[in-house]
Amino acid sequence: MAILRVRKFGDPILRRRAERVREVTPQVRATLRDMIDTMYAEVGIGLAATQVGIPLRMLVVDEEKGRGPRALVNPEVVEHGGLVVAEEGCLSIPGIFGDVARAEWVRVTATSEDGDGVQLDARGLLARVIQHEVDHLDGILFIDRLDPMLRDRIKRQIRREGLPENAPHRAFAL
Repeated sequence: MAILRVRKFGDPILRRRAERVREVTPQVRATLRDMIDTMYAEVGIGLAATQVGIPLRMLVVDEEKGRGPRALVNPEVVEHGGLVVAEEGCLSIPGIFGDVARAEWVRVTATSEDGDGVQLDARGLLARVIQHEVDHLDGILFIDRLDPMLRDRIKRQIRREGLPENAPHRAFAL
């Protein structure tokens, strides 16, 4: 297993819409395992392939309540409901946090790392993580969902000061 380099704000791949995975191959499975190792090494609870420079529609999440990691290939949110506002952070934008409105629950269809079709109903934190990671696959960052004035202030701060190298995690980093 390998720890992959997490791409940071400003890297063009973070703004690129990821391509669908045509087939779950041994190489795809190995990449998903590397993504899981990277997510844990970075103390994250979710990671999209674009965050590690891979332009494919794949993500990994840490299932809540000790169930372990889960990989989703070509995930698609097919239903959602409710609305919850909570603080988010991102491994690709370390040290930056903001309140983001997300659906309270989601239903996702995807392909598992074994190549099987899956449907996942998620609520709470898991729903938030999945939405955050699917956004990454569409080239959307959590700061894009902030109030425009706050978002612009954050972007100016990043341009002026850069991103901190070892920012503390005060919220879950996704």
